[in-house]
Amino acid sequence: MLPFRIERPRTVNEAINAAAAGGRYIVGGTTLYDLMREEVERPERLVDINGLPLYGVSVDNGAVVIGALTKMSDVAANPDILHMHPIVSETLVEGASPQLRNMASIGGNLLQRVRCPYFRMLDAACNKRAPGTGCSAIDGMNGGTAIFGTSSSCIATHPSDLAVTLVALDATMKVRGPKGERIFPVSQLYRMPGTTPHLEHTLMPGELIIEVRIPAYQGRRTGRYLKVRDRSSYEFAVVSSAAILELNGGTITQACVAVGGVGTVPWRMPKVEAALTGKPASREVFEQAAAVSLEGHKALPGNHHKADLLPRTIVRSLELARDAA
Repeated sequence: MLPFRIERPRTVNEAINAAAAGGRYIVGGTTLYDLMREEVERPERLVDINGLPLYGVSVDNGAVVIGALTKMSDVAANPDILHMHPIVSETLVEGASPQLRNMASIGGNLLQRVRCPYFRMLDAACNKRAPGTGCSAIDGMNGGTAIFGTSSSCIATHPSDLAVTLVALDATMKVRGPKGERIFPVSQLYRMPGTTPHLEHTLMPGELIIEVRIPAYQGRRTGRYLKVRDRSSYEFAVVSSAAILELNGGTITQACVAVGGVGTVPWRMPKVEAALTGKPASREVFEQAAAVSLEGHKALPGNHHKADLLPRTIVRSLELARDAA
């Protein structure tokens, strides 16, 4: 690990100023420290923001507000989360080991770096790590790569489970930076790779995530997060599905479906949702809706199994959501 300097600001404004001047925010460090040890990331200044007052879960007019520095384990165990959005708790438990959940923050989870092996191989071509060098995964080991949102510059899969569920829940986030505050959907945090895969998010220099807000909802809502992975212990998703249904009797009045493990960003499925809305919550309807989930996908020899798994995962997550009602 290369030498670095660490700063501990006392206020949000002090932290923003330090980051705007070239510092990197750090909370749990469950991703950044690993990358620093491997010299994939080489920050000279770290801005430790653990002392800032951005913790806790609260309810505001039916909306759930999560402070960006709140630990994953604290959110997963929070009574309001368990009562109002148990799918968030389920996602967090599925998303990391207990040790990681006790260290990692909500904001840090949303900003974790990709897990493509070539990103961590300093002698491999990787446009995310070294723009302009190429993408070794395209003609190399690509079993874990994306089938949606890819480009000739990058096919790495987005790693966060939580982001998938928050996109399905239409969650928003508040960020603050040198130019003030702004609020936008979590789905707008991420950039698809295009020709600039090293630009992974839309945050401006110095911007700090303040909170995540899950909006209030009407009606009877139920949801489940299903994660298919190579082993039952902690592992990143091969395919995952966050399925949320609002039911009136046996009819689906609203559906929200987002998937992970298959996209370069958390991937929302609007055509699947449209195929479900107004229909009975039956397996036949679920299968018909899931059949359109592969529209626009681009599989490679190593990851074509994801195209087989995706519709099945969506169907099963919808069944689990319906049965949880």
